[in-house]
Amino acid sequence: MSVVIVGGNECMERRYKELCENYQCQAKVFTKPRGGLRDKVGSPDLMIFFTDTMSHKMLHGAMSELKGQNTIIEHCRTSSLSALRNVLEKHATA
Repeated sequence: MSVVIVGGNECMERRYKELCENYQCQAKVFTKPRGGLRDKVGSPDLMIFFTDTMSHKMLHGAMSELKGQNTIIEHCRTSSLSALRNVLEKHATA
């Protein structure tokens, strides 16, 4: 399963990826709005938004990339590992 995480804490990027690997998921993490998100996102199976640590502009830009795709979208208010674990438990083990 491919996972894209948008938002979150920059210092936690490595830990997000490691947790996704534990659930046999390939993860891409975008904590800062770097130009060209459209080319980097691709077509993931699951997209997770850590809404507390991202701007509205970044959220709307990422959402517009997903139109017409069969991507599962999850919004998490906190960017903790336990929040990510809960989402992965829900979708990656099903």
